[in-house]
Amino acid sequence: MALVPDDVPRLTKIGVSVRVEVGAGFQANFPDDAYSSAGANIVPASQLAQTTAIAVVARPPSESEIQALPEASILIGFLDPLRNRELLAQLANHRVTSFALESIPRITRAQSMDALSSMSTIAGYRAVLLAAEASKRMFPMLITAAGTQPPCRVLVLGAGVAGLQALATAKRLGAMTFGFDTRPEVREQVQSVGATFVEMPPELQVEGTEGGYARDVGEEFLRREQEAIGEHLATVDAIITTALIPGKPAPILISEEMIQRMKPGAVIVDLAAEQGGNCELTKAGETVVAHGVTIVGPRNLPAQAATQASQMLSRNVSSFVSLLVQEGNLHLDFDDEIIQGACVTHDGQILK
Repeated sequence: MALVPDDVPRLTKIGVSVRVEVGAGFQANFPDDAYSSAGANIVPASQLAQTTAIAVVARPPSESEIQALPEASILIGFLDPLRNRELLAQLANHRVTSFALESIPRITRAQSMDALSSMSTIAGYRAVLLAAEASKRMFPMLITAAGTQPPCRVLVLGAGVAGLQALATAKRLGAMTFGFDTRPEVREQVQSVGATFVEMPPELQVEGTEGGYARDVGEEFLRREQEAIGEHLATVDAIITTALIPGKPAPILISEEMIQRMKPGAVIVDLAAEQGGNCELTKAGETVVAHGVTIVGPRNLPAQAATQASQMLSRNVSSFVSLLVQEGNLHLDFDDEIIQGACVTHDGQILK
């Protein structure tokens, strides 16, 4: 859900009238009566078209739903603007002003609106649970009468928000954790969650992009990066991959040849599956076994923790809406770097 009952009063206090579609929050454990008690109006989907602004989790699924939006209305949600150009064209043609949550600048003033970090936190946590479920090993070290079982060794590729949360979660489960990243400046962050930072040769160290994404570095660099990663694959039991490049296919960090060198029974959870995957054999939405290695390609991991994902996203959305409203009226100040950065269509134009 893009808004939960606890955040409804935050909006009504600034003069916003809140409408919620009938039954929309049920699967995330937010019943209609909780919204009503918080001050929201429960309405059928047909009445949502009469609103000034609509907050969604992800893009509208069909052109007919876009046509149902009032002209000059506002749409807020994860719109994936760099890959969904057709969607932006439809929104612009219908003169909808749309704000992509993933385009909100990652600056100090916008931290409370950083929905991308919120969802990455949940994805990193859930990825480790998927790895633990798919693995035939237990994560912690066990000292028993039948002997000592060593801890599972977990390698996380990419030390952004999702990667750091994955490292922290794996550590809490008792695993021995290792974090890989080409950015030397994240060493302390990796170490702060109890993981060992995997050193890269100096020529493979690069500065990160704004927002913590992987940088598009070219095929030769990727080949050498694969070689550096390959040295560690035979020693680990589980790998979480998190590298993404905005608007482009995810970089291939693990080739099929590299998989052949991994332990039988090892697990890869590829958080980049929906953008093609960091593993050459990843299939989005599927779990495959190749050369004795289980490769999990999850879709929409935050939905697997729908209650807390909704709570976090709701706080991000309500904070952003509060920026758009002054004294109960909509006020789009395009001199504000947050509003300017997040806006992808306005006045019939595609802005990104």
